[in-house]
Parts: sequence; structure tokens; C-alpha cells
Amino acid sequence: MLFALKKRADYITWDEYFMGVALLSARRSKDPNTQVGACIVNAQNKIVGAGYNGLPMGCDDDSYPWSKQGEFLATKYPYVCHAELNAILNNIGMDLKGCKIYTALFPCHECSKAIIQSGIREVVFLSDKYEGTDSTKASRMMLSSAGVLCRKVEVSIPSLLLSFNEKDV
Repeated sequence: MLFALKKRADYITWDEYFMGVALLSARRSKDPNTQVGACIVNAQNKIVGAGYNGLPMGCDDDSYPWSKQGEFLATKYPYVCHAELNAILNNIGMDLKGCKIYTALFPCHECSKAIIQSGIREVVFLSDKYEGTDSTKASRMMLSSAGVLCRKVEVSIPSLLLSFNEKDV
């Protein structure tokens, strides 16, 4: 036999990899309450977009509120772009028709509209903590009507540790 070594058996799945990219992207979020990331991949398992929840480009993170409660304009809600929308807007300039989006949190009704309009055909999510809310109900109704498949990610590992120690490479 020419090759004595066998490949590693403990490598992560595509779903774990892409959800990991979404979760790593979420670490860029400045939101003190909820950090969400998203990763878009095409049919060849190539990443074509990524994003996290945050303010639009050019808006200073320190000049806008991050509160969840209060007068509408004194909260984060009118200003923050969600991870899914940012991933769509940050795509590498290609048609997203037929792509999958991996997201840490099931998308809201506004992001679901953008997902549908962009041509994404599958939503893979980690958490559905707002299940039962009107926004999630509207999302599910629209995604289902548009034929967009939604599924909770299945993982075989509970966590993944990244190290920036060069000796670990």
C-alpha cells in the first residue's frame, strides 16, 4: 500500500463548519444583548457572504443606543441591521439563487423577506428562541409559501475551541 496514514476521523461536518463561521461572525457584533452571525454558501460549499448584527457602515457604534427598551428612537431596533441581511448585502457580488444561509438565530420576518427575495433556498439555524412570536410566525409562513426549506442544524459536537496560539497549529 502506498499510503500508510489514514485521514482524520474527527473532522467537523459541513453544517458544523458553516454554523461555526456564522458563530464566529457573531463575535464581531457590538450588541450587548444578542450576537447573531450568518454565513451564506453556494451549492459547491463555497462561502459567498457573511454578516453579523450591527449598525450600518459609517454609523459610529458609540453614537447610537443599544438598549432593548424605551422610546423607539432610544433603542437599538431602528438602527441595527440583522446578520442575515448583512450577509446578503455583504455577498461577493454573485447571484444567491439556490444558496443556503446558516444563521445562529431563526430569521425575523424582515430578514425572511430578504432571504426569499435573494433566491436563497434553505435556512439552517441554531436557535429558535423567539419561536411562537408574531415575527417568527410570519417568517415561517412566508418561507414555507416561497418553498424555502428551514431546518435546525444537527451537530455531533457541543462546542469547538479556537486557539490563536501559534504553537497549536
